[in-house]
Amino acid sequence: MTDTPSRLTFGQETSATLRLATPLAAAAVAQMGMGLTDTILLGSLGRDALAAGGLGAGLFFTTTAIMQSAMTGVGVLVAHARGSGHVARISPTFRAGTVLALFASVPVMVVLAFLEPILLAVGEPAQLAHDVGRYELILLLGAPASLLLATQRNYLAAINHPHVVMAVTVAALLLNGFLNYGLLHGAWGLPDMGYLGSATASAIALWIMAAATALVIQGWPALRSHLFGGAIDWVLVRELFHMGWPIAGTVAVELLLFAASGLMMGILGNAALAAHQVAISIASTTFMVPMAISQAVNVRVGFHLGAREPASARRAGLVAFMLGIGFMLMAAAAFLIFPRALALLFNLDPAVPADAEVITLVVSLLAVGAAFQVFDGAQVIAAGALRGYKDTRLPMILAAFSYWGVGFPVAWILGFVLDAGPAGVWWGLAIGLMAATVLLGARFWRLSHDVERNHSMSGP
Repeated sequence: MTDTPSRLTFGQETSATLRLATPLAAAAVAQMGMGLTDTILLGSLGRDALAAGGLGAGLFFTTTAIMQSAMTGVGVLVAHARGSGHVARISPTFRAGTVLALFASVPVMVVLAFLEPILLAVGEPAQLAHDVGRYELILLLGAPASLLLATQRNYLAAINHPHVVMAVTVAALLLNGFLNYGLLHGAWGLPDMGYLGSATASAIALWIMAAATALVIQGWPALRSHLFGGAIDWVLVRELFHMGWPIAGTVAVELLLFAASGLMMGILGNAALAAHQVAISIASTTFMVPMAISQAVNVRVGFHLGAREPASARRAGLVAFMLGIGFMLMAAAAFLIFPRALALLFNLDPAVPADAEVITLVVSLLAVGAAFQVFDGAQVIAAGALRGYKDTRLPMILAAFSYWGVGFPVAWILGFVLDAGPAGVWWGLAIGLMAATVLLGARFWRLSHDVERNHSMSGP
């Protein structure tokens, strides 16, 4: 916690943001690697295991990702406390976030516990619904750990210790692979649990990650007092809830848009759906970088606002935009220059007619994805900067309008009414993300300007 609340140059702010964002990006990629490991190992048990385990894991991590985002307020409030010098607020904020995480895990576990009847109600095959339901009954035990991890990660980022997050996640990637293989196949003396072994391994890995992170905090003298000691401040719990639920809503409407795009691709055929999954996998990987920058900027903005330096807070937002858009422009260039090579990373064989069709579609989608990526990166950074201002409700409304008032209708019209096919659906997504970028970016520009002007008028 070495930062001091002072005005930083553009270069200094860039360096500070990169020091924070780089370990967070590495941790996010490692987290994706855990999901990829699960998918690969489940595939060794056959198509049915892959379908049930893949769908079960996807539903679990989508649900928990929405609720994890509600923990973002922990990092914002801790950053404000550090910037203002009110470090005594850090410990009660962390405790309040821990309590909120435990409460938030309850609805997640309830939904997952009743997933089988939910899947049957939406028309999924009975055997698949049954298999996914059994998978979730094990995996849901990891939900509290998943949300506790979100609180810990936001706290550690806000006190400038993101390297702890990275180290724990990378170690967990290796542990998860070991446990998955062992429990799937009964190797190394572990029980042979079949596809349910993947759920068991993931739940165990989540709890070990949460426990390991808590032990690091407990073992660090400067951080030890932030762990459990002291009373719970219920006012802070309510503040975190009121700040967090709109963030969860924002993430939910975006994730639902991408889920809807997958359903639209399914209507267009198996080749379109396969190409969509490949292209989305590529786009999701590059998206980890601006997402990490978004997490960093809410801390940087919050720190400067706590220090009553709104000009520095605005500069931190602009630095984040520069870094995120700069990276995504490089990603866009790769999409345009090497689309076929990227498609071939997914074991598609150009000599097989069905695979050749998918490769052609992936190339066309990545051409659209070049624009898609830039806007996706910009909007998530804008949302992160606004969270540093504790501004979450209006951004949720703007995001919902952009995704569902603009993105979804345009995707449907282009994809089906105008018969533009898969590329049309993706152009709809890109236009929705463009709308979010414009609206959230304008909101940041106006809010940061108003806060800076009001500060200058009120005096130091």
